[in-house]
Parts: sequence; C-alpha cells; structure tokens
Amino acid sequence: MPVQIKRAYEKADKKDGMRILVDRIWPRGVSKEEAELDEWLKEVGPSKELRKWFNHDANKYEQFKKKYKQELKENSTQQEELEKLKEWTKEHNKNLTLIFGAKEEKYNQAAVLKEILDHQ
Repeated sequence: MPVQIKRAYEKADKKDGMRILVDRIWPRGVSKEEAELDEWLKEVGPSKELRKWFNHDANKYEQFKKKYKQELKENSTQQEELEKLKEWTKEHNKNLTLIFGAKEEKYNQAAVLKEILDHQ
C-alpha cells in the first residue's frame, strides 16, 4: 500500500493509518479535534521563501520539487523530520497519510514527500 496524502479539510478515516500534518502553518479553520492528527512535523515543510515562490503554481512544480528536495538534503532540521517520516513509514508498513492544507491537491509538498517515501 502506498503512502496516502489528504487535505486537512477532509474527514479523517480509519483507513488513513497514522495521520501526519506536513505543513509549517496550521490549516486555517481546522480545529485540533477535527484534524485528528497523530503528529505535526512543521519543519519538514518547505521554507517560507520556497513556499511563497512556488505559490502552488502547477507550471513551477517540477522546479519546486527539485528545490524542495535540495532543501531537505541541506537543512538539518528538515532532514531530521524527513528521517522520522521514513521511520514511521517503515514501522506502519506505509499505512500513513500525509496531511496538508493547500487547495491544490496534486502539486504540493505532501506529493513530493509521498514520492520520496514510496521510493525508499
């Protein structure tokens, strides 16, 4: 089973497995109770500068993906949180869901993280 991604505004489901928010910013209008998260890895998200540059523009997605992966390699805090994600992915046999707040469901950091986790 591959790692799943899901918007924070969608209802939690038992099939989600471990639910991990991978945004630096808490999703607007979602309470902690509604989110039903197991973990929040703020620091694994892209830097503020990269996030603002990308702005969920589908035309910039391939560039964003490269820049974000580079950030994950170079920033020790992001690296540590990515390692946690990798460990949980193994521990839970990929039965986990990366939660994100963006409206754009296809082109976002959760999709990049999913790709990394699915290919480890």
